Amino acid sequence: MKRRILLEQLSRELAPGELSFEAEDIAVHSGDKWFARHPPEAVVRPGSVASVARIMAWATAHRIPVTPRGSGYGYVGGCVPVEGGIALSLAGLKRIRSVSALDFTAVVESGVITATLQAAVERKGLYYPPDPASRADCSIGGNIATNAGGPRCLKYGVTRDYVLGLQVVLVTGEVVRLGGKTHKNKTGFDLHRLFVGSEGMLGVVTEVTLKLLPLPPYRACLGVGFVDIKTAAKAIRAIFAAGFLPSALEVADAFTIAAARKRTGSPLLRGAGALMIVELDGHQRSVRGEISDLDRLLRPFNPTFCQKGLGPEGCERFWALRREFSYSLRDTGLTKLNEDVVVPRGKLEALFRLGAAIQKRHGIQVACFGHAGDGNIHVNLMVDESRPAQRLAAEAGLDHLFRGVLELGGSITGEHGVGLAKKPWWTAAVSPEADRLHRRIKSTLDPDGILNPGKFLG
Repeated sequence: MKRRILLEQLSRELAPGELSFEAEDIAVHSGDKWFARHPPEAVVRPGSVASVARIMAWATAHRIPVTPRGSGYGYVGGCVPVEGGIALSLAGLKRIRSVSALDFTAVVESGVITATLQAAVERKGLYYPPDPASRADCSIGGNIATNAGGPRCLKYGVTRDYVLGLQVVLVTGEVVRLGGKTHKNKTGFDLHRLFVGSEGMLGVVTEVTLKLLPLPPYRACLGVGFVDIKTAAKAIRAIFAAGFLPSALEVADAFTIAAARKRTGSPLLRGAGALMIVELDGHQRSVRGEISDLDRLLRPFNPTFCQKGLGPEGCERFWALRREFSYSLRDTGLTKLNEDVVVPRGKLEALFRLGAAIQKRHGIQVACFGHAGDGNIHVNLMVDESRPAQRLAAEAGLDHLFRGVLELGGSITGEHGVGLAKKPWWTAAVSPEADRLHRRIKSTLDPDGILNPGKFLG
């Protein structure tokens, strides 16, 4: 009750309509795409950086928890306000302030939707490559919180590789600018990158300066079916050994393909035990030549099919199929535990063997698909929730997966973040020294622990 009275007083600091106690708003801001939910006591939708600063200064003075959030499309419970307090939505900060074809930069507020930015820069012949699967719905600020990737990060890198500068509101309410518009900058520490991937625990990102590239004038895809995932993994090694650097290289296993064929009816998938999608980009003449060379390279692997997709329309035929994978797995009626593990490139086959071992030992169907080119495979434990024994087996299966990935020299998350979902494995994933360093940084920037509390550091 005391906290509610305090929160009502906060409305005096804000513009009309920025603070809400409405049940519908509370429900919407209680979770993300993971299953965990917890209601905040209030939702604040600031319309300006000044409002964010006032909120943070007020929350620090009264020690009220604040959970920043973008569009709520995360998969690890990263924006669940587990200690109540304020759900701070940055969705209203959605202005694209500038796009410069001379500087190859864009300055945007953190609530801008990723696909909206991409469309805006492409109209000027520019390119923002990071492409998380939810890019039509997720925000740039959310991408920064998790250091989001996507298929194109194989060639072009992840979100952090495009962040030149940030405007951040600290827990004290101070507004700081870090980095800038130059593509090189060695003035002091690389502080703006400290906030990339920090999952909203160090400060509130309100504005971003992003690096852009020239838009590649042409794209081409190759969709290839293989008899099994082992053969696909060998083909992936051959692609890199031959000197190709695709813009994207995706793979899917037999269970995923069967589910996708049932959903889409695609004749391409008939008889395939594994699917590979390879995309190349650049100038038309070179891309057409390379896609033909790639076709010839893969023929000795006896593919069940090998088809080209030329230009945007040809590529879209394969990517439309790829976007159906997750929905196809949901269509099975099983609960999909989507884990974005990542291993060194050379351990890709070992990761698939690990998935098979988990399936055999724990009696849970495992479906694998994802970004094979950089070792970031989404290993999905497909759980029958109607069977209590499967729920217990899922816990053991997740532990088997994460510990197995760490033994392979990998990481428990490649692009979704730790959040709540992977919190139990945090201390296994980092050394005691690294854990202490994280906590020292957190305590320096957020001494009262009010920013996104209850996650992997508390």
